[in-house]
Amino acid sequence: MKIIITGSSGFIGTNFIKHTQDINIVEVDLLTQKILDIDFTNIDSALHLAALVHQMKGAPEQEYFKINRDLAYDVAKKAKSQGVKHFVFMSTAKVFGESTTGKIAWDENSDCNPLDAYGRSKYEAEKLLMGLQDEFFKVAVVRSPLVYGVGVKGNMYKLINLVKTLPILPLGGINNRRSMVYVGNLVALLEHIIKAQASGVFIAGDQFSLSTTELIKLIAKSNNKKLYLLTMPHFLIFLASKIKPEIIDRLFGSLELDTKSTNRRLGFAPPYSSDHGICEMLKWFEK
Repeated sequence: MKIIITGSSGFIGTNFIKHTQDINIVEVDLLTQKILDIDFTNIDSALHLAALVHQMKGAPEQEYFKINRDLAYDVAKKAKSQGVKHFVFMSTAKVFGESTTGKIAWDENSDCNPLDAYGRSKYEAEKLLMGLQDEFFKVAVVRSPLVYGVGVKGNMYKLINLVKTLPILPLGGINNRRSMVYVGNLVALLEHIIKAQASGVFIAGDQFSLSTTELIKLIAKSNNKKLYLLTMPHFLIFLASKIKPEIIDRLFGSLELDTKSTNRRLGFAPPYSSDHGICEMLKWFEK
């Protein structure tokens, strides 16, 4: 097979290129290349990873829509016009919303209610791309939770630093459920979708969700770190949520996805455990 991949220099893109076999990959850098100059001739699938990801410090709202919606749509239209039969779009769990606390896990059929510009731009892109689909052009949308592994940045990187630096953390006894996906499992899912030329909406994720406490224990275990976890009193959690609501929700709230339907439809099973993924991530972090 021969595919084009946008966003190839990013976290997911570099891991995809490194670990994918039996696929001829053409890399496209949309920061330096114009869409009109991309040659989709004899390309079987296009994997669109290029995106403006969620920024903790914020970004202009129009930038999210310009990059995540308009750019994706323009790439797909060009691909379709040049005979590409399959387009894979990397989306996000944020199209559903921000939290499943007190709710059942989200799956492909759950209602979408994106609450920020990142989630809304991705959801609008999904709808536009699905509108291009016909018998000659199939579209696959992959909605992913937090991705971790070799090369990770952002909140996971900060959490590893926190576990490594402090001997005591007030993050014990947390019973939330948060879905994540090891980048090796995400790459395997994307490769499976591409080789099967599958279409529709798919949910990425590891086999099991983790609580924040379980995640921290796995990080400490993989780092051979002795860590003491204390349970934070409810009134302190409440006060902290008034000051830093987004951070507290990430630590104490739930965001759980149900991957059973995706895995059943595709005949797919994540090849790596969370323990393996976290161990590989920590090995890279130490280097």
